[in-house]
Amino acid sequence: MILVTGATGQFGANAIDHLLRKWVHPSQISAMVRDAGKAAALQDKGIQIRIGDYRDYSSMVQAFTGVDKLLLVSSNDRQAVENRTGQHINAIKAAKQAGVKHILYTSFVRKPHFENSAIAAFQNSHVQSEAFLKDSGIDFTILQNGIYLEMIPVFAGDKVAEEGVILFPASDGKASFVLREELAEAAAHVLTTQGHENKIYQLTNSTAVSFYDVAAALSTTLGKEVAYQPMEVQAFEATLKESGVPDLYISMFTTWAMALSQNTMDIQDDTLMKLLGRKPTTLSEFINRVYVKR
Repeated sequence: MILVTGATGQFGANAIDHLLRKWVHPSQISAMVRDAGKAAALQDKGIQIRIGDYRDYSSMVQAFTGVDKLLLVSSNDRQAVENRTGQHINAIKAAKQAGVKHILYTSFVRKPHFENSAIAAFQNSHVQSEAFLKDSGIDFTILQNGIYLEMIPVFAGDKVAEEGVILFPASDGKASFVLREELAEAAAHVLTTQGHENKIYQLTNSTAVSFYDVAAALSTTLGKEVAYQPMEVQAFEATLKESGVPDLYISMFTTWAMALSQNTMDIQDDTLMKLLGRKPTTLSEFINRVYVKR
């Protein structure tokens, strides 16, 4: 039995779809959700729904009972980062008590000396979670996923096609953006094949790109010039505030922009290509897919 946590989220739902495409029978897949009312689409596919919450230990022990392989999709708790670490550790402890044999954990890429990064607290949460998993005695596979390609339209803004300019304080920093669905597909591959026990995989694209590259790709797809204008952080924050963006999101945008400017996610690896059996989706392919319809 395979269980996927966060199954109504995009990563978890995509992972389940790829398991089904790999001919895993629905009766061999369970989905842990907090709200059964949001899992109708999974139930329609024949997936067994189990109720559980990372903050509720006993609910997870019950949900994980009878499970051989667990895809532990990392928490997206938007409060203190420490909450995520605690939730991951709670889940690992519950999995051990329930007798789970193998845990796949979705982590995040990082470089040595990540402590100097703007996203150091976020990355350290994953470091602590990984360490606890390694020490748990359960077979593990750690998937250190790259930053999603799907974040590019968020950072570029919803008026980029109309206005032809990207205002973002990422300097000329590069990152190996990767498609979330392909990361979920790789997770499904690991769940259904052998030889992945006690391995750590960095799953990124084979090429790193900057927002100058994003602007160039948009220019080609839209047939009009799109310029990238890197801003100073304070000016960027002031612009967002004037536009009525909530402080929580201003902080998020700024933090990730600074991390990009530091080349924190400029890590290129061919492991994802090997797991997929093909090259990952490129920046240009993604931009075409998203913007050609507009």
